[in-house]
Amino acid sequence: MDYLKTVVPSQLLSERGSNLVVINPGSAHIRVGLAKQDSPFIIPHCIARRTNQFSKLNVQDQLLNSQLTTAQHMEREKAYDVIASLLKIPFLDEEVANSSVPRKMGRVDGYNLQNIRKDGPFAWTDIHVKDIHSSVAPESSMDQSFINESLVQHEGTDSKEPALTKRKFREVICGEEALRVSPTEPYCLRRPIRRGHLNISQHYPMQQVLEDLHALWDWILSDKLHISHQERSLYSAILVVPETFDNREIKEILSILLRDLCFSSAVVHQEGLAAVFGNGLSTACVVNMGAQVTSIICIEDGVALPNTEKTLPFGGEDISRCLLWTQRHHQTWPQIRTDILTKPIDLLMLNRLKESYCEIKEGELDAIAVVHSYEDAMPPGSHKTRLTALNVPPMGLFYPTLLIPDLYPPPPRSWFHDYEDMLEDTWHVEFPRRPDMPDGLYPGINVGLPMWDSYPIFSMKPKKEEKVGLAEAITSSILSTGRIDLQRKLFCSIQLIGGVALTGGLIPAVEERVLHAIPSNEAIDTVEVLQSRTNPTFVSWKGGAILGVLDFGRDAWIHREDWIRNGIHIGSGRKYKDSYFLQSQAMCYINS
Repeated sequence: MDYLKTVVPSQLLSERGSNLVVINPGSAHIRVGLAKQDSPFIIPHCIARRTNQFSKLNVQDQLLNSQLTTAQHMEREKAYDVIASLLKIPFLDEEVANSSVPRKMGRVDGYNLQNIRKDGPFAWTDIHVKDIHSSVAPESSMDQSFINESLVQHEGTDSKEPALTKRKFREVICGEEALRVSPTEPYCLRRPIRRGHLNISQHYPMQQVLEDLHALWDWILSDKLHISHQERSLYSAILVVPETFDNREIKEILSILLRDLCFSSAVVHQEGLAAVFGNGLSTACVVNMGAQVTSIICIEDGVALPNTEKTLPFGGEDISRCLLWTQRHHQTWPQIRTDILTKPIDLLMLNRLKESYCEIKEGELDAIAVVHSYEDAMPPGSHKTRLTALNVPPMGLFYPTLLIPDLYPPPPRSWFHDYEDMLEDTWHVEFPRRPDMPDGLYPGINVGLPMWDSYPIFSMKPKKEEKVGLAEAITSSILSTGRIDLQRKLFCSIQLIGGVALTGGLIPAVEERVLHAIPSNEAIDTVEVLQSRTNPTFVSWKGGAILGVLDFGRDAWIHREDWIRNGIHIGSGRKYKDSYFLQSQAMCYINS
C-alpha cells in the first residue's frame, strides 16, 4: 500500500498493464486496448457475413416497417418549432420574409474548412480475399480465409497474380469495413448489440449474436492487439459493461471471454463508475451519451447508486438521423438516395457531418459542406451544399420527440422475463469441444449449469427506459438520492461522457436546462458540469484500466478454471478485502 501511495499512475499502468486487456463494449462501437495504452482502439461494433440467400435482408435486424406515423410526424414538427423559438430561428415552415436577402451564414471556421478539404468520401470495402503476400496476422483464425486464396496463372503469362475473375469472397468482414460493404454485394450486416442490449430477436437468434461477438472480438485481439490464440492465456480481461446490460448478458459475455477467447481471468466493472475513476473523481452524476442510448447514474464515494439509474433510448445516431430529416425538410439535401437502413455507409457520412457542424447555439446556424452519395457500388459522388438549422438536431437531447427514437426500438426483452426459461433455452445443449481444450476443462453437457445452482434469483424486469428529455432525467436521477447534501454535491458534479459529450455548446445547455428542471421547492440553486480530464469518448475505458491495475490480483477476479469447471456465483463469496468503495461497486449491478 505504501508503494501505491508513492507510485506515479502512468508508471503503475506501464508496469501492470501490459497483460491486461480492457474491453468496453457499446451498441455502435467497442473500445479495446491494453491497460498500458493511452487510448483504445475504437471500432464499429458490427460484422458482415457472406450469404448465398438471394431474398436476403442485407442488414439482419433492420425493421421492415420504418414509416413514421402521422402522430410522430406532428410531434416531431411541434418539437422543432419549440426549439426554433428557443434558438431564435425561423419555425419549420416559416418563409424567409425577404427571399432576396441571403440567410445569415454561420461562421465556417478553420476547423470546418479543413474538414471540407480533408474529409473525402468513404471507399467501398474490397470484399475479395487478400493476396497471400499481404500483411495478415497468420495466427488469426478470422484471417485464415484470407490466406487460402489459390494463385491462378493468367493464360499465356508466367504471372502468379490472382486472376480477378477467380478471386474469392471474404467470408467475414469486421468493424468499419463491414459498414462500407455495398448493399449489392452478397453480405448480411449484423450488429450484436443494439440500444444497450444484446440484439436478440426472432431475426437474430441468441446463438448467432454470441457467435458474432466471439468472432468480432477474436478478430480485434488478433488483428489490432496482435495477441495470438496461443498467447491468450497470458492475458487477463477487464470488462467495462454499460449500465443497460442485464445480469444474464454479463454472464454470457464473461463466458465468451473465459471459455471462448481463453483469457486466464476477468473482472467486471460498471461503465459509470469506471468513468468517475477515469476522471479522478469519487462522487459525480455520470451522464453517458452514446450512439444509441443515454444512461445516467449517480456515484457517491466510489459506490454506484442503482436506484438513481436512468436510461434514455436515444443517442448520437438519432441526432444524425434528425440532421438528415432537417435538411430534407428545408430542401438543402442534394437529390441523392440516402438510406441509413440499407446503406450503413450513409450513416458514417451523416455521423461525420454531425460531428463537424452540429452545435448548440442561438441564431441561425448554416454551413457549407460536402455531402457524398453512394450508389450501388459506383464510385462515390460529391455534392457541395449549404446545410441549415445545424443547431436543431442536438437539441433533440432535451426534446426527444424530435428524434423519434421509437423508429429503431431496442430488441424485444421477452428473453429476460423469466429466469427458468432463460436457463432452459441455452444451457441444456451440448457444446462442441474445442480441439485445444484439455480434458479437465471440457464441460460437455449443460455447460455452466452447476455454476448457477445457488445463484440468487432477482426479478428479471427489463431496465426501465424514460420517455423524458436529458435535463429532466438528470434532475430526477439526482433527486432520487433523497439527501440534500448529496444532491447539492451531485448537481455541481455532473460528468458528461460518450461521443455526444463533444457536441459544441452542450455543457452550458445542460447546466441551464437542468437548473430550470429542478422543482422550485428544492433548496438547490447551482448546477455545474465538470470539464472532463480525459477524452469523453473513452473515459470509461481509461477508468477500467485504472481500476484493473489497482485491483489486480484481488478476489473479485474470476479465473477461467473456476468459471468452466465449477463456477462461482458472482456477488456472494468473492469480495474485495480492504476497500469499502471498491467492495461495493464491483457487483452492484446484481442488485440493479
